[in-house]
Amino acid sequence: MEDVERAYEYMSDPEVLLNLSPGIPYPMTLERERQWFESQIEMKDTYNFSIEDIETGLYIGGCGINKIDWKNSIATVGIYIGDRDFRDKGYGTEAMRLLIHFIFNQMNINRIQLFVFSFNERAISSYKKNGFIEEGRMKQAVYRNGEYHDEIVMAILRENYIKSI
Repeated sequence: MEDVERAYEYMSDPEVLLNLSPGIPYPMTLERERQWFESQIEMKDTYNFSIEDIETGLYIGGCGINKIDWKNSIATVGIYIGDRDFRDKGYGTEAMRLLIHFIFNQMNINRIQLFVFSFNERAISSYKKNGFIEEGRMKQAVYRNGEYHDEIVMAILRENYIKSI
């Protein structure tokens, strides 16, 4: 709960908003951020983790499992680095690596997938470093800044993860 105000600041950053959701990127309110945080306590098939700088303990972003399909053994994940000073320094790549490890080794999931907008090249590069491959594109599925962009489906399978370690 001590990081809710910082999370609110991150969720009000236009760059974060543009990359997280296909909906209209409305700024977050502090009250909505608190409500979201409190709602996560009761969630059964979502898991959210803070990303912190190890040296300072500063909350810099978050990652997690947004949805689990237990029958088909699929986890849908997401991540963001909210603190601009920590972007492009490998924190997101490392956090995703740890999340993948947790999912495959603790949850017995077979497939991890995510959705990313085609203009988010930094994220796409990070996902590829962790073994995600592009499986498909939903053409012109998101409208941002006066243009339509593709939404990319990326995934990593357990068997490919095991081969890579």
